[in-house]
Formats: sequence, structure tokens, C-alpha cells
Amino acid sequence: MSMQLRRGSATGKALFLAALLTVAVPGAAYARTADVTVVTPGPTMGPPTPFTGVTSHADCPDGLVSGGGADQAIGSDEMSNGNHVMGMAPSADGATEYTDTPGIVGTDASHWMAFGGSGSRSSDAFSTTPYAICLHSNLIRHTQVVMNKAQGPTSGLSSRLVTATCPAGTVLIGGGARTTPASVGSLKPIASFPTFADAEHHFGSIAAGDGEHDPDSWTAVGGIGGGRGADNMTYAYAICGTDDIVLKHVSTTVHFTEVIGPDTASTGQTATTGCSREDGQLVSGGAAISGGNVTTTDFSKATSGGPHLNGSFPSDAAGTPAGGVGADPSYWTAATHSGGSPSQGSYSDVWALCLDVRHGHKR
Repeated sequence: MSMQLRRGSATGKALFLAALLTVAVPGAAYARTADVTVVTPGPTMGPPTPFTGVTSHADCPDGLVSGGGADQAIGSDEMSNGNHVMGMAPSADGATEYTDTPGIVGTDASHWMAFGGSGSRSSDAFSTTPYAICLHSNLIRHTQVVMNKAQGPTSGLSSRLVTATCPAGTVLIGGGARTTPASVGSLKPIASFPTFADAEHHFGSIAAGDGEHDPDSWTAVGGIGGGRGADNMTYAYAICGTDDIVLKHVSTTVHFTEVIGPDTASTGQTATTGCSREDGQLVSGGAAISGGNVTTTDFSKATSGGPHLNGSFPSDAAGTPAGGVGADPSYWTAATHSGGSPSQGSYSDVWALCLDVRHGHKR
């Protein structure tokens, strides 16, 4: 370092001290950043026939995907009962699913896949819109995807819960859920939410509550109506940072809202929650249609077979889906639907996962 300073100059002394501090405290001037943008290509039409599915994807061209969602267009007539979310999951290339051996199944995923399905009815109005949350951070430079899966639900009016957990020493930044096959029309994911692999949360059966910090797992719940299928599968995905992150510099906060309904046939409901400025950036979100009290008791399915998700997506405070490339939302919305039968005692649940790399806290 060469620096000419004039003796007795206050400015020179200040510059000299600043230079010493920069050398003596490596990284003192290093600013930890985390910015997100939303990418969506718009709707993919379909599925056009009963008991089929449609796939769409959104891509992060210069960042890592931290989470994502889907929004179904269902039309306004009774055919709307047949359309539902079938999955929301990270992907390596926008076409390939992580469905093989559970565990760490991928690194640095930059694509998000959304799946829509039809029951016994279909309509030309059906479509699926994917949303990718793209993370740009000089602290979280790499991610890994953890997948877990379980067979089921296989019989009518039942559900199957499965949880994926991030490796020790890493941070959860998002997650997703998926059910297969599309040919079983009443099979669908009815919940996708952050949680903890600890006794207090019954190792993923109880969801993270409003204001809780640093969840380490993501749970998916598959639900089924009157159908059956021996090959039915439910998948959970956790998107995690890698173990090179200094965790004291990172904190995540969960926000959660639960509202009553929908409980009458052929109706929908929405619920919205979001991140405050103090929480940092919205990096992911979750949604469920449930029997209620999901943050205090084990997840329970709504009583009838028809309730399903029509959306889980980044939005504004009013629940309007985020716009095109460059949108920077602070809210997440769940869109739910009762199906063709009354569903007394149904609740709509929504989670926002917020990431702060500016302050962090001790874990």
C-alpha cells in the first residue's frame, strides 16, 4: 500500500486510520447481501382432459432458486371443482424431477416446476402458472436440495405426511411438495410448509408458527378423496444452504396466518401473510387446506375428500400474484378450494419464510 499523508492533516489522519482498520479487520467493510426477484413465464394451458396433468416451469437465469409456487386458473363454473395443484418443486433443468433415492438430490438448482392436475372434470379455462423466487446473495452462494418421499395416501379420505430436513450446519431457505400420479384424480398435495425436526414440532407433523425462527425442515402432505392407488407417492423438498455459511450471520423468520373456510361446496378462499422490513427478504412460502390448528397440533386433513390447493404463490398484500420478471414481493398467498362437496371445519393456511443476512443471530 502506498499512501502519501501530510503531517498534521486531520484528513490524512482519518484516511490513515481507515486504511489500518481495513487491513486489521478483514471483512470489516464486507456487506452481506440477499436480494430476490420473481420470475414467471405466464400460464401454461391445461390439463385439457380428466385425470391428467400439465407441467410448467420458471427459470432463474443468473441466480439460485430459493423457493417458488403455482397458481391455477380454474374458471367460474362447476368444472372448477376438478382443477388442483399437483406439485411445486425445484429442478435442475426445468424438466427433470427429483424423485429417486431420498437424501441430497441436487445442488444449485435454478429452476422451479409447477404441476396442475384435473379430477373427473376438465375445462378449457384450466391453466398453471409457475413462480420462481430467484436469490442473489454474496453469502449464500450455493444451495442443495434434500428430498424425502413416502408411499401414499392409497385409500379414500386419507393423507400422507413426509418431511425433508436440511443437513446439520446449514440453513433452510425454501421447500416444496409433489404427489404422483396424475391419473388418480383426487390425489393432490394439500399442504407444504416449513417446520422443525424436533420433538416440540413432532418431527415435522406440527408446522412452524408465526414468529418462529430458523426452521430446518419442510413438510408435504398428500391428500386423497374417494380414489385409490397403490402407487401413489408424496414427496417433500427442502432447499438448504451449504455448510460453508457462517450461520451467526443468517436468520430466518416464519410468518403464518390461518383463516376459516372454504366450507361450502364449489367455493374458494385465500389467505395472505408477509415479511416486514426487519425480517429481511421473502425467499419462500407455503400453503395448506387443513382441519385447523396446524401450528399447535399434528396436521389434520379437512373432513371431506374434495378440499385442495389452487395456488401458493408470491403476491402483494391484497393477494394479487406477483408480476413479471423483476418483481420483489414481500407477501405470500394461499388459494384453496372446497371441491364439489361441503367441507365443514376447513381452514386455509399460509406461511412466508423471510431471510435476513444483515444482522443474523446466534442459533
